[in-house]
Amino acid sequence: MRSFPKVFCLSLLSVALLAGSAQARTVKSCVIKHHTSCHHKDLHGKDLRGAVLHHSVLHHINLRKANLRGADLRYADLRKADLRGADLRGANLKGAKLHYYTAPKKKGARTSQTPACAPDCRGANLTGANLTGAILTNANLIGANLIGANLTRATLTGANLFGANLIGADLTGANLIGATLTRANLKGANLYGANLTGATLTGANLFGANLFGANLIGTTLTGAILTNATGCSAVSPAGALNGLGCAS
Repeated sequence: MRSFPKVFCLSLLSVALLAGSAQARTVKSCVIKHHTSCHHKDLHGKDLRGAVLHHSVLHHINLRKANLRGADLRYADLRKADLRGADLRGANLKGAKLHYYTAPKKKGARTSQTPACAPDCRGANLTGANLTGAILTNANLIGANLIGANLTRATLTGANLFGANLIGADLTGANLIGATLTRANLKGANLYGANLTGATLTGANLFGANLFGANLIGTTLTGAILTNATGCSAVSPAGALNGLGCAS
């Protein structure tokens, strides 16, 4: 009788493993499961809602207009991926690699100083997505929808967020050095401790945004809307936002 609990537990484990295997499916020769390798695949327009792809190798993949709502892409390698028009609402991209892809150097080959293209996320829908700690260096996020997205400690160095919608986004501690945020909508966004050194926010909407502790050295704010923004007196350098309509 004492062996019964062990047998029962093993049976449950077997059922769980079988269920997990049954859930894995193949789309265009790509096995949809965690830790999978699907680089250089074409999944344009495919329905991948809720796909579990954490820790997967997905560089050079075509996910243009794919439905990735609620997908688990934690720590996935998405370097040089095409995410134009993809629906990533509610997706989890915590720790995902989305920066420049540099192929391994072949033996005897000269080192190239020119990086490959960054991921193309133009017009991607990332509403409510978890991008905590995600690496988005030089990413193309022109017109992307990042409403309510969590970009805490994300690296967006040199990223192009022209016209992006970041209403209510959390950019706490984010690295936005040299980023382009021209005409971006940052209404109510949390930029607490964000590094915006050398960033361009020409015509950006920062209405009600939290700028406490933000680094604005060399930041271009021509025509930016800062009405009701808070923490303006606590930015670096001191007085950088004086007379621009901040609430405090």
